[in-house]
Amino acid sequence: MKQEIMEAVKKAKEDSKPRNFTQSIDVVINIKDLDVKKPENRIDEEVLLPNGRGKDVKIAFIADGELAIQAKNAGADLVITKAELEELGKDRKQAKKMANQYNFFVAQADLMPLVGRFLGPVLGPRKKMPRPVPATAKPDPILERLKNTIKVRVKDQPVIQAIVGSQGMEDELIADNIEAVLGILDRKLEKGRSQIKSMYVKSTMGPVARVI
Repeated sequence: MKQEIMEAVKKAKEDSKPRNFTQSIDVVINIKDLDVKKPENRIDEEVLLPNGRGKDVKIAFIADGELAIQAKNAGADLVITKAELEELGKDRKQAKKMANQYNFFVAQADLMPLVGRFLGPVLGPRKKMPRPVPATAKPDPILERLKNTIKVRVKDQPVIQAIVGSQGMEDELIADNIEAVLGILDRKLEKGRSQIKSMYVKSTMGPVARVI
């Protein structure tokens, strides 16, 4: 299937009109014989893309003391201290804006009760509750991994749409990333990827290119 995926990636890029920003490349997968009314059939997984997204991922780190300093030095896009967390809790508008701006949140484990209290109402519905890490954690590998991670979800409809790269990436690298997403289907679906009804590749604003 990899050859067909690469051809679809190439076509999706060729059919996409030039834009004044770097477009993402998405895979869209329609799944058959899947009753999404049953909670066990819903998918909510993280996939580590072997070749990354090809675009920046914004990560916010909620920490205090030494871990906050290390997170800042490691390149976290935003570091929120305990005091700033409490301030955000009082400003729902600002909290919502921040929740939309960042892809992932990481929090020092002992601050999680405060995170739940002050940011839970905005991060929870967006499926962005932070992953807890110990105060002794090294931020560098955590940030590196998250920069190459995407979320794959099946909720109300038996459809997956996930970012698998960007226009500037080589077709083969994007195809490898798509294979990583298909690996989730192999693990989570009863009949694996044979339950794919149809699959497409598209750029952010371009038309779809059919794989199968």
